[in-house]
Amino acid sequence: MVYYAQLIASIQRKRQRWLAALLPFKGGAARIILLAWLALAVPSAAQEVTPENTGGIAFGTQVVGRLNDAAPFAEYVFEGLRGDVVMVTLEVTGGDLDPLLTLVDTRGSLLAMRDDTSSDVPVGARGIRLESLRLPGTGVYRILVGRFGYGLGSTEGDYRLTLERVGASSESGSALRYGDSLINTITDSQPQLYYSFRARRGDIVSVQMHRVSGDLDPVLQVVNQNSFIIAQNDDVPGSGSQDAQITSLIIEQDGTYVIIASRYGQGAGRSTGSFVLTLEATDVSGLGSSVLAAIDIDIGDTVTGEVTGERYEQYYRFTGRQNDVITISMIRSGSASLDPALVLANAALQEIASNDDSFGTQNSTIESFTLPADGAYYIIATRYQRAGGTTSGGFMLELEAAGGGETFSGVPDGVLQLAYGSSISGAINDETPQILYSFQGNVGETVSVIMTRMDGNLDSRVSILDSQLRELTSDDDSGGDQNARIDRFVLPESGTYYIQASRFSGQALPTSGGFLLVLTQRFD
Repeated sequence: MVYYAQLIASIQRKRQRWLAALLPFKGGAARIILLAWLALAVPSAAQEVTPENTGGIAFGTQVVGRLNDAAPFAEYVFEGLRGDVVMVTLEVTGGDLDPLLTLVDTRGSLLAMRDDTSSDVPVGARGIRLESLRLPGTGVYRILVGRFGYGLGSTEGDYRLTLERVGASSESGSALRYGDSLINTITDSQPQLYYSFRARRGDIVSVQMHRVSGDLDPVLQVVNQNSFIIAQNDDVPGSGSQDAQITSLIIEQDGTYVIIASRYGQGAGRSTGSFVLTLEATDVSGLGSSVLAAIDIDIGDTVTGEVTGERYEQYYRFTGRQNDVITISMIRSGSASLDPALVLANAALQEIASNDDSFGTQNSTIESFTLPADGAYYIIATRYQRAGGTTSGGFMLELEAAGGGETFSGVPDGVLQLAYGSSISGAINDETPQILYSFQGNVGETVSVIMTRMDGNLDSRVSILDSQLRELTSDDDSGGDQNARIDRFVLPESGTYYIQASRFSGQALPTSGGFLLVLTQRFD
């Protein structure tokens, strides 16, 4: 495009001709003629020279500047979406500046141009306001702040420019942002309406279509960039066919998605009426921000992340096998203030291991942890005191294999291996006065072992032994009726443990009989 600098150069070259042409006119008439010429020149001005006084401006922000002979205009750019409804306000804050405000679309075409004779700024202020402008397409838009006459002008002064997005157009084809609401109507001639939105992987999205008039039976669909329907809904239970709602839709990949607002039967349907459509994202949207959008990680991977005041924990998910031994490390990056903390949870989100400080540092490590079962696990990378903490910063997270498949390598042949939640039956008699079982445990885990007599006169006794077969604790009849129970024993270290099922030996005649042994992990 030939830019506004070229426009000014053109005005300068024709200065004498224009001034002579305007001599027969007076006051407002001359101003209107010059403004009309500028309106014709700016969109065609186009395309090569960019003014030096440029910058970016975002929705909901303000910029300040000054125009004078050295800088008779300034340009600001912003990114808009099709259907964005915007308002641009220019306030003169100092000097005798006679402002001119112009908005140009992505193709270089003029959308609006006003001077202060058409202003509608707050009471007591002097300037210009462009209100309720609907952006025709998605792309980069340009705002030109100038003084009347540009290089030919003589006024100068300070200004404040504000850009606001006041909503989204209800017209079909508009692009929405999270938090937008709009109203439109389904008719026989318009049975389907389309709206797009941008989303990032991990966003958790909700869309609601609420009937406000007529007999409309709303239907909602969300379509991905490959034109596949990834979610749809007809009736919200209890709404009496007045609402359609898609809730907690997890976005699988970055891209642009389309909402189809329609009616039951779509083109063949018969219901009509107005509706309110609302698009929202949950507060925990974003990859890794919740268990629903956990970041996949494999054993052997190293990833980076960040803990902030707004997001104090990051979720990661991996798949493990029973008796895999893993180590998880969380190390803060650089000079960050972060005091890392780690939590490991099972597929049911029960926390099965945690660590705050390790090895005399503020870094966190869950070391040599044996996975109790096959399935999914979650790592929560957070900070000391989690939601109540105040530290923040980047971190490096590493998931390593510390062993696996060889966990029971030191267990004697013939010793059965148990997992938490196991139950097994057996019999104690003179030929088999005791039976040994093994299990893997982690430091700090709380376990219970119950040995219940099933027949005979067995007086049960049960013991927990360490990896060297040294007895750590035992019980004779805490389970009542000659049953044995070890309740809530806390494991002192990670590794292999043994359970010995036997009988009480203090009687003249040894007892015998069948039993049921149960090993459980306690979380209370």
